[in-house]
Order: sequence, then C-alpha cells, then structure tokens
Amino acid sequence: MKLVVALTAAALLASTGVASAAPVEQREVVQQIIDKLTSTGGALGIQGRVTGRDTFTVRSGVAEHGSRKPVPHNGTFRIASVTKTFVSTVVLQLAGEGKLELDAPVARYLPGLLPDGEIITIRNLLQHTSGLYDYTESLPLDPAGFPGMRFKTWDPRELVAIGTSRPLGFLPGTKYSYSNTNYTVAGLLIEKLTGRPYQQAVEQRILKPLRLKDTVLPRNSADIPGPHAHGYFPDTNGKPVDVTRQNPSWGGAAGEMISTTRDVDTFLAALLAGKLLKSKQQEELTKITPNSPNYALGVSVTPLSCGTTIYGHDGGMPGFGAEMISTLDGTKRLALSVTAAADGGEPGDGYFKLLDAVFC
Repeated sequence: MKLVVALTAAALLASTGVASAAPVEQREVVQQIIDKLTSTGGALGIQGRVTGRDTFTVRSGVAEHGSRKPVPHNGTFRIASVTKTFVSTVVLQLAGEGKLELDAPVARYLPGLLPDGEIITIRNLLQHTSGLYDYTESLPLDPAGFPGMRFKTWDPRELVAIGTSRPLGFLPGTKYSYSNTNYTVAGLLIEKLTGRPYQQAVEQRILKPLRLKDTVLPRNSADIPGPHAHGYFPDTNGKPVDVTRQNPSWGGAAGEMISTTRDVDTFLAALLAGKLLKSKQQEELTKITPNSPNYALGVSVTPLSCGTTIYGHDGGMPGFGAEMISTLDGTKRLALSVTAAADGGEPGDGYFKLLDAVFC
C-alpha cells in the first residue's frame, strides 16, 4: 500500500543531516518533533516506540477528530504494507525447509496463475522485480471511489487477475517497481505449500513463537480490536470521514495486518537478529542488487546521509500510516503509527528530523 497520509516513504527513508540529540535529550527532541507533526503536519495522532540510547514510547495528538482523548501509548493500528515483511519471512522459512527455491519460477508451484509465471521467480516477487502491474492502481482508492469499496470483500485471485490484466512492465529481474500484486501471489504461494491460508502460517510461524498477542490478520473483518486511534480520509468535499472500520481484504497478503508499535518492534528485532530464519535465508533477507538497490526481500535498505543504514518497511492505507525501522544490528529502532487527519497540513521536514533524532 502507498501511504495516504502526509507520511511518505521518501520522507521517512531519508535524512537531512540535522545534528543528533544527546541521550538525555532524545525523548524530548522526538516528542517536540511529533508534536509539531500533529499540530501542523497533517497527522491527527502519532504513537511511537524508540529503542537506542534509551527505550521509550511517545504519543501526540488525539485519538478521534473533535475529541481531546489522547492517542493510546500502545494502541492497535493498521500496519498496511508492513505486512509484506511478515509474508516474506514465511516464504524464506519455507525456502529454508526445502519447500521452495527462491530462483525457481512461480509456475512451478502455482501453474497457470500468472501468464508469465515461467519467467517470474519467487525472488522477483519478494524483491518487486517481477514487472507485474500493481492492482491497487486500478482500485478506487480516492475520495470519490473509496466509499463504494470500503466494505467489499476481495478474493486474492481476483486481485491477481487485475494485476495480470496488463502486460509486464519490464523483463523480470531487470528493474525494481513496487507492486502489491507480488505479495498477493506470495500469499497464494504460502497457501499452496502449507495447505492452509497464509494468515494461519503467519500466526503459527511468527505471531505465536514471538508472543505477538496484539497482532492480528483480520481477513475481511472491518474492526480494529483493542484500544486504537481513528483514521480519517477526505470525502469529495475535502471533509474528514472516519474510515477506521474498513474491510482490508483488498490488501490481503500485501497489507491487511493490524498490530502495535511494541509488536512490530519485537518482530523486526527478532528478524534481524536471526531468530526466525536459517543463516542462508538470513543473508538473502537483506541482500540488495544493482537492479534493486534499496529493496531486498521484503525489507527496504536505505543509507542515511549521516552514514547509518536503516532496514524495515513502511505502509499506508486510507486513514493510517505505519513505519518499522532498525539498524542491522538492532541497536537503534523506531516503530511508528500515524493516523491521518485528512484535512491537515504538510509535514515539512518533520519526518526527516525524526529519523535524525533516532538514528543519527
């Protein structure tokens, strides 16, 4: 999913070179930054979890439009495309178990699903180098169209059909182009190889071992369980509409999950520490290539101007933005939830400054 709040991948995965804060000041600096973002940066509410010189949580803004109710410290929220890292992890686990080969064609495991399945590999899917058209580009994810699809249940094969309705954008493996179709196919691959829906595989292989009790795969449920802030999306007149309740099946394996900053932080820390993958697959996880220099296998890899390289994923869907980032050694981490005000302002350099405060 693309971020639909002021938070953007370009803003979050870059650095301005602002001087980093001293340890005793870090919490205060981070708080000042997010306070500015909720007052002038287009965000209604922000909750964050920072691990580094100190470990702390921060929050700013309100949980609901027109209310003074604060954002929960560890509330649940839609993590959107952060889901992809969970899905990629399961695929890599299956590779480690000898149930698939990363460089084998998709057609070996899912014959007939993709018109070009003989030349698209599993690696291409996870790395967004398949050339598959992004089905979300054809969905009405705009103020005029979103109300009509907000509670619609989508079948993953229906979404793949949209993604394959157009020819490949390029020869697989020669270029990077972000496409949610890739991970919808990856979800079907997990289902084929495990004999159960991909959601169950994620639950059994990741959520239960790590005790991520506040993380759920909602399927077609429109609700967000537990304490949570509300997200808003503009109507055709630009007025904010509460879209907290929405059927996330259009995201599926590409972006349906709900979690907390604590849970996504726990997951990323465990993943980068090698607790979920065998050594060979751990190396594959963060391996970048000349044709995909900033995206490995379900993990973004971005060097900041201060010399730090960060790993993780961002995500966004109507009303919600999420970020999960860490250094490779896990010593500095940031988990962030942003709920959109829909009628807010521009973020300016606030998100750049946030990265500097945490990682530089």
